[in-house]
Amino acid sequence: MNRSIKENINIPNTLTLLRIIIIVPLTRSLLKQDFIMAGVMILISGISDMLDGFLARKLGQITDLGKILDPIADKLTLIAVVICTNVLYPEIMPFTIVLFSKELLMLSGGAFLIKIKIKPPAAKWYGKISTILFYTSIASLILLKAIWSYNNRTLSLVLLSITTASMLFSLIMYTRLFVKLLKEANNEKRKEIEENDDTDQNVSGIK
Repeated sequence: MNRSIKENINIPNTLTLLRIIIIVPLTRSLLKQDFIMAGVMILISGISDMLDGFLARKLGQITDLGKILDPIADKLTLIAVVICTNVLYPEIMPFTIVLFSKELLMLSGGAFLIKIKIKPPAAKWYGKISTILFYTSIASLILLKAIWSYNNRTLSLVLLSITTASMLFSLIMYTRLFVKLLKEANNEKRKEIEENDDTDQNVSGIK
């Protein structure tokens, strides 16, 4: 077996793939208004999201594939759940616009970094916190509606406002990191050019 393939087949990456696979039954449960099953799926997805990063660091199994798959799994889950939740809670549409704008900006930034051959950074603590708050808010609303048929607009707005604020904070922090990576790349490129110029001058002087 190819070494790179063998390195990528590990517990953290398997958990990340599980999160992607779970999106299908999760979406189906939400659209069928099977709230208990949907809540269970969200809970499993949230726990696996916390475990994959922890185990990757603990077991020394951090891979480039994992760094790419982890945010993809987060984004796909977010998109699926938010779209379905809008069907249940139409009043959260403004929050949905904010969340999708944030995710689109982050995906565009990551794609740009890859294009200029800079590895996108691994998920940071502020990104994980915003994801946990998202799971907690959505799971709470769904379970409350499933178990007690509880549908409180004020509670929905409070929970989703907190989630939106955390995601905007995460976007600001990732934007700062994005700018830092670009500056470091530009500094390295400038340094290489200066070193090449010095080498060319030395060679010319010898001649």
